[in-house]
Amino acid sequence: MALTRDVKETVRARIERDPGFRETLLEEGIEHLLAGELELGKAVLRDYVKATIGFQELGGLTAKSPKSLMRMLGPQGNPQARHLFEIISCLQEREGLHLKVQAVR
Repeated sequence: MALTRDVKETVRARIERDPGFRETLLEEGIEHLLAGELELGKAVLRDYVKATIGFQELGGLTAKSPKSLMRMLGPQGNPQARHLFEIISCLQEREGLHLKVQAVR
């Protein structure tokens, strides 16, 4: 049976109507980065940016070109830590949350 909607469209629609899902997606992207899963973390953040703020607005907030940001979060991207944390900081601020790291054993 064929899907009636593209998966990305479905995710985007849920992000728009469900703030909890949107926040969880941002948290998940950051958790992947902290776990050393750079490619997966960048992919989740890229999807989050596309479905929420957009690269144009993020570029204005970070004083970086949208194309540069897209490359950083792309599959071949290798962002410097300071750029990655600047992106995360902007996304948290725009979302209105502050994520904290918690140590667990």
